[in-house]
Amino acid sequence: MSIKLFVTDLDGTLLPKGQNVPDANIKAVRDMVKAGVIFTIATGRMYCASVEIAKNLGVDVPIITYNGALIKSVGGEVFHTDYLDPTLIVEIVNFCEARQWHLQSYSNDELYYPEYNDFAKGYEAALNIAKGRAIGWDGLRQCTENVPKLLSISSSAEETAKRIEALKAAFGDRINAIRSNAEYTEITQPQVSKAAALKILADKWNIDNAEVMAIGDSYNDLPMLKAAGHSVAMGNAPADVKAACEFVTDDCKDDGFAHAVYKYVLI
Repeated sequence: MSIKLFVTDLDGTLLPKGQNVPDANIKAVRDMVKAGVIFTIATGRMYCASVEIAKNLGVDVPIITYNGALIKSVGGEVFHTDYLDPTLIVEIVNFCEARQWHLQSYSNDELYYPEYNDFAKGYEAALNIAKGRAIGWDGLRQCTENVPKLLSISSSAEETAKRIEALKAAFGDRINAIRSNAEYTEITQPQVSKAAALKILADKWNIDNAEVMAIGDSYNDLPMLKAAGHSVAMGNAPADVKAACEFVTDDCKDDGFAHAVYKYVLI
């Protein structure tokens, strides 16, 4: 197979959670780019929390952020945006406040919380990012400009599943509510996904889907993994994510990303 577009998840795929990209993975990325492969990152993270990681790779590449709601290159070129409607944001904020769910918002690539609690502290520590701002529930209702996603953090996978079902029951097809890890419920526009963003980039460069490969480790990667012509699951991925993929590589901590590049792309 000939791969022309290669897309990777960040946390648990390209890099161990919250840590720097391993040297082996950096070399694999640079070798792909040198070989003419278009490389891109797809993540649920904020752009500002992704771009520094991408800069460390030493290549100017497009970054699919907020699970596909914003595509922007390292150099600052904007390829695509898909923001939540301000009126809908207020409805979701009201819904979460009534249930006292932790909710955080991302407006103009800035992070906001109703209060700076343990969920907020844990989020910042896990992603190694700068502190967000605590602005209260009324602040969240007013902070509605250019919001690509909202994120609710719970204390368990069971609670996350309940929240997703409750959101779907309340808002139906007006939103997309998915689990990005055991505790995270991501809320975006219904058409937003890493898969949709990947197609936007493939169409931009007239790349056939058979020449696209995706790699990831989590449930929010599944649409992208299923949509790509070829897919690789990390060794640390859940069993059902592995089952959905064509190939399975080693764990993230064992340079599974680099192994996949040299085994399936640079051959």
